[in-house]
Amino acid sequence: MNESKLHDLIENMTLEEKAAQMSQVVSSFIHQGSSDEKITGPFAGMEVANEDMTGSGSVLGATGADNLRTIQKAYLERSRLGIPLLFMADVIHGYKTVFPVPLALGCTWDPQAVEESAAIAAKESAAAGLHVTFSPMVDLVRDPRWGRVMESTGEDPYLNGVLARALVRGYQGDDLKNDQSKLAACVKHFAAYGAPEGGRDYNTVDMSRRQLMEYYLPAYEAALDEGAELVMTAFNTVEGIPATSNKWLMRDLLRKEMGFDGVLISDWGAVQEAIPHGVAADNREAALKAVTAGLDIEMMTPCYVQHLKTLVEENVISEALLDEAVLRILKLKNKLGLFENPYRGADTELEETVMLSEAHRKAARETAAKSCVLLKNEGVLPLRKSQNVALIGPFIKSTDLMGPWSIFGAEEDVVSVRTGISEKLDIEPSVEKGCDIEAVSPEQLEAAVEAAKQAEVVVLALGEHSEMSGEAGSRTNIKLPDAQLQLVAELKKLGKPLVTVLFNGRPLDLHGVVDESNAVLEAWYPGTEAGHAVADLLFGDTNPSGKLTMSFPHNVGQVPVYYNSFNTGRPKDQIAPEDRFASKYLDAPNGPLFPFGFGLSYTTFTYSSLALSSEDMEENGTIRVSVDVQNTGEIAGEETVQMYVRDLVGEVVRPVKELKGFSKIHLEPGETKQVVFEVDEESLKYHHSDLTYTCDAGEFIVSVGPDSRNTEERRFSYSPAGRSGQE
Repeated sequence: MNESKLHDLIENMTLEEKAAQMSQVVSSFIHQGSSDEKITGPFAGMEVANEDMTGSGSVLGATGADNLRTIQKAYLERSRLGIPLLFMADVIHGYKTVFPVPLALGCTWDPQAVEESAAIAAKESAAAGLHVTFSPMVDLVRDPRWGRVMESTGEDPYLNGVLARALVRGYQGDDLKNDQSKLAACVKHFAAYGAPEGGRDYNTVDMSRRQLMEYYLPAYEAALDEGAELVMTAFNTVEGIPATSNKWLMRDLLRKEMGFDGVLISDWGAVQEAIPHGVAADNREAALKAVTAGLDIEMMTPCYVQHLKTLVEENVISEALLDEAVLRILKLKNKLGLFENPYRGADTELEETVMLSEAHRKAARETAAKSCVLLKNEGVLPLRKSQNVALIGPFIKSTDLMGPWSIFGAEEDVVSVRTGISEKLDIEPSVEKGCDIEAVSPEQLEAAVEAAKQAEVVVLALGEHSEMSGEAGSRTNIKLPDAQLQLVAELKKLGKPLVTVLFNGRPLDLHGVVDESNAVLEAWYPGTEAGHAVADLLFGDTNPSGKLTMSFPHNVGQVPVYYNSFNTGRPKDQIAPEDRFASKYLDAPNGPLFPFGFGLSYTTFTYSSLALSSEDMEENGTIRVSVDVQNTGEIAGEETVQMYVRDLVGEVVRPVKELKGFSKIHLEPGETKQVVFEVDEESLKYHHSDLTYTCDAGEFIVSVGPDSRNTEERRFSYSPAGRSGQE
């Protein structure tokens, strides 16, 4: 359908129909027959249940090809203008084939694998009839107390941007209209949702515009540059105004400066939340502020349906405000080809074929193995298949390994750790739970100790159940539950080699675990193929290659702790150790336990011959940074080589390090490869105090290494034409 016909549709729509297009509800509100029928179930008590929402232009959460075809058919039969429904859902890290949670996907440092995970999720979802996924979440995260860190790819704006692009490519492909195996991507949450005070979900966010633009916006911009069709607003405030009601944020920054002209949708209930936030007195004012700010679709509250019509009729707002929003919604439906084929992609036969296919499971297994991070290994790994192994812990037999936001996955499809390891061993392992996730009995401990006594090595599977992280999963204590720490302590007394595998959605305080274990594998929530991936790593069939994208603190008192911090005026490493008056803790190091970029392998890599092509960069110039990396171990492995840059003297304070490039390479034993990076002006730019995005003349440090802590560095100078030094 051409755009003129979309305008014709809008001309023929009533105010009620426009408001309905701008509203989104769950499918039970759409497919209930007459509007007199009562909504039942968990949504019955919501205010939106008291309104006639059967004309809403989009649905969230419904799935299944037959089901969505039925809903679409019934909707179109009663639609006066024949405008089809949009079906949206939270397909965050897989549909039926569940991949690792996004924080774990980030730890692959493998954009191609991340893109493939999104493409597989899109293929399965589209066959089930879905059109839009509420992904990727690109929020920068620095506070592991916040449960939704599992839904981000980490603490670095550059890496988050690279992976945001990969996810958008995977979901959307090159031709949304004709490629019915693809979904429209919705980047979220705009903006700065990842920085709530105290790590408490939905809490206040307060930061300068420079901080917002320098660290929190780049990943959103990357996703939009890649063509993401939708943006979702955040629950939090920005400069004291809720994001969903924030005209500067939406119209000035997102629309004008960032050039986004796609669909802007609220998060669940966020329009009405302007009332408890204290910036709207009632639903009418909440609707007024949201539509004025440029919000196109209100999710799961009735403010638009109740009040947009009267706001126009009373000349409080122009009908043009509604028209611009509806046009964007219709354009998206048109891009998806829904006017020609309202049942786009929904195919019951294909659904049966693609869901959990052998190829999809294989990809999930390989990606899960890439996402796990080996944090410690005192020579106990890899295991031998002939060993007598005791499998102990609350996650040994558990299938709760998909993590939060895996709403379409099924636990019966998940491979447990017990299953994965048992398939590898020549001898049947002994298996004991040892404790529940948050409770332990003397009988459980006794049985675990007896099993461990008979074994050569103990594999201990510990972690958080999936409800302990994710949305509304904030915690002030980020240690493992006491019951699990008690189990570790009892097993440690036996002196047996202890291999701990962790399943969790956030960086943890690992006191009581890391020192007590001979090896620690951070497995996150690996998804459907969890047990196979973990077993592949433990037995050396796959060499660990994951690297952290979020720092692990020594304890929660350090939080937030992240690699790209500022130096302060009294840096600890530049002041005598005996001097009290430095920026430091009296009872803990400043830095994290495990830094950004860290991850071990079963082989070793040596870095040498770091060199710059020049020690001077001129305007529009580049410097080549080269380093030789050798596999000095006995098995093949992958290494992620990381390049960081530091501006030594800026117009504002600059971080001690910033990731500006990385390269994941495969090396056979004894093999050496030269890795080359380019540093250009874009690598040196930042937002100055007046928010201009430029780079300074002066000295810079470029450093290269296996993680953010262990790097070798070189210096160079940058001199724009006609300028020298800091102005």
